[in-house]
Amino acid sequence: MKTFILCIALLFTISVVHAQDDGNSVVRTYQVDHGKNAPIATVHDSIRMQVDSNMAWYQKTFKTDSNIKISMIYLRALQFMAAKNFQQNYGYEQEGKMIFTSTQDLNPTQPGNYDELQIFTVQFAITIDIKNARYRTTIHNVTFYLPSETGNRRLTLKEMNQKAVFGNSKAIRKEAARIMESFERYIVSLTNELYAEVEHKAIIYNPKF
Repeated sequence: MKTFILCIALLFTISVVHAQDDGNSVVRTYQVDHGKNAPIATVHDSIRMQVDSNMAWYQKTFKTDSNIKISMIYLRALQFMAAKNFQQNYGYEQEGKMIFTSTQDLNPTQPGNYDELQIFTVQFAITIDIKNARYRTTIHNVTFYLPSETGNRRLTLKEMNQKAVFGNSKAIRKEAARIMESFERYIVSLTNELYAEVEHKAIIYNPKF
C-alpha cells in the first residue's frame, strides 16, 4: 500500500512539472544554501525568473520581520544601493518606488571547456516597490555581453534562457546555463544583502559587543 501511494505521488509531481513546462510562462527557481551559520534566513535565498512572450525578468517579495514603515525601507534601500555604486534613475518616497541600473563583470560558474569565456558583462535594472513591512524587487532589462572573436555578443535574458533550454547542442545549452547561474548567484547575494540592510540584520548592526 505504501509503495502504491509513493508511486501516485511521484506521478503527480511529474505531471505538475510537465504542465508548467507546457505553459506560456516558464518559471525558474534558483536556490542557494548558505549553511547553518548564515546571518539571513534561507527562506530568502531564492530568486524566481518569469518569462512571457516579450521579455524575461526576476522578481521576489520580501516581508520584513518588523513593522518597518515605507520611509525607513526607502532610506535604508537608498543607502545600500548607493554604497553598491548603483545608479539611481528614479526615486519617489511617497510613491514607494525606486529604480536603479548597474553594469557588472561576472565569471561563469563551473568552468569547463569554455576558456574563451572567462568574464562576461551584464547590464540590468532593479526596481524596488515598497509598502509598509514589505517590498518587492524586480530585476529586469537584463542584457548579457559575451566576448567573442568578432566582438561582444549581445543577448537579452529571454534569449539566454532560450539558449539554455532549446540550444542546438549540449555545449551551447551548458554555456548559457552557466552564465545564467552566475548572474542568479549574484542577484541572490545582492537581494539578500539588501534585506539585511533593510532589517539591520547584518553583522555591523549586531547589538552585542
